[in-house]
Amino acid sequence: MPADATAHIRIARPSRDLRAAEDFWVSGLGLDVLYRHETDGTPGEHSLLMAGWPDAAWHLELVHDPAAPLEPRPTAEDLLVVYLGEPVPDALVERLEQHGGKRVPAHNPYWDTWGVTVQDPDGYLLVLSTRSWSTV
Repeated sequence: MPADATAHIRIARPSRDLRAAEDFWVSGLGLDVLYRHETDGTPGEHSLLMAGWPDAAWHLELVHDPAAPLEPRPTAEDLLVVYLGEPVPDALVERLEQHGGKRVPAHNPYWDTWGVTVQDPDGYLLVLSTRSWSTV
C-alpha cells in the first residue's frame, strides 16, 4: 500500500487507566472497541485498547504497561479533531462529561470559535468541530 490518502492511520498514546479511557472514547464519543488485549503482568507485555469506527481509516491505540507505565504528556496542541460539519450536539458534550471528560477552553481560540474542546481522562484533547473537513 502506498503512503497516500488510502493509507490507514493508528494514533498510539499511553494511558493511565484503560477502563477510564474506554469509558470516554467508547461510551462517551461512540467509538467501537476494535481490539483489546490485557496483559497478565508479564514484563514487556502491554495492555491495549484499539478504539475507532469500523469503516474509518484511523483508530486510537491506547496502551498501558503495568510493569513500566508511561505518564501521558499531552500538550495544549495535541488535538484529535473530529469535523462534524454541523453544530456540536449538547447531548454529546454532556455524554462525554458523564464518561470522564472535562470541557475546557482551547489553547488556540480558533477551536472555541469553531467547536468544543473536551479533555479525556489522560489529559488529551478532543475537539468536536462545527466545520466540515477542508484541506484549505
